[in-house]
Amino acid sequence: MDYETFDFDLPLMSLPQPPYLVAGLGLAIGVLCGLTFSRLIQNKLDAWKQDRLALLPLGNAEITISYSGVLVGTTLFIGASLQVFGFASGAALLIATLLSLLTGGALWVQLERLMVQVEEGRFRAVDFDNFDEFF
Repeated sequence: MDYETFDFDLPLMSLPQPPYLVAGLGLAIGVLCGLTFSRLIQNKLDAWKQDRLALLPLGNAEITISYSGVLVGTTLFIGASLQVFGFASGAALLIATLLSLLTGGALWVQLERLMVQVEEGRFRAVDFDNFDEFF
């Protein structure tokens, strides 16, 4: 191996900057889709209060797309933030995807359980200190 050409090529290589723009974009997507998701759930609850329309299934197109947007935004934000702290791109996105999908899936199941409680009339204040109720 010719080390003289290796030394010559090394200064020409530049390390990419951390993906601050991707983190900001992920945060913006997550917040905007989260606000949309919140409004859609609030509209569904208001329609149930007024006309007793069914709360379930939650999986209609608008709600699913907005919730998926929250998951995509969260994945981008966490993945880019991990890259800022030195994680490799693939590992950061894998960790971010797993965290987003596992947390998002658990929240979706919990939201469906709360909607069932509301429809059946046995909904009470949610106590987040007692985790035994959730699992």
